Amino acid sequence: VQLQASGGGLVQAGGSLRLSCAASGGTFTGYSVGWFRQAPGREREFVGAYSHISRRPYYDDSVKGRFIIARDNANNIVTLEMNSLKPDDTAVYYCGAGRPIISAISRPAMYYYWGQGTLVTVSS
Repeated sequence: VQLQASGGGLVQAGGSLRLSCAASGGTFTGYSVGWFRQAPGREREFVGAYSHISRRPYYDDSVKGRFIIARDNANNIVTLEMNSLKPDDTAVYYCGAGRPIISAISRPAMYYYWGQGTLVTVSS
């Protein structure tokens, strides 16, 4: 499965962006799809994920209430809608696909496939 992340860009604080993760060469069926981000000098961190087990999204506390993950199985796309963006949200955002158990859904090592990343820059 190959993943393609898109939708990044420059936005002012308080604004919104929608990222997309598209699958090719396979489908998201049977996979959890996670969103992670990595800012310069920092480790890749969990943003949120849609679990293939519970069929619901999970979010890091830092984005809960602002970000929404939606899954479109018919089109093999998972979106990350980001609202009320803050400068601290600035990072390269990656999507990954894997089969983590729910307790491990935030661990990057649980994801087998990764997209190339898309840069989100939030200006103050």
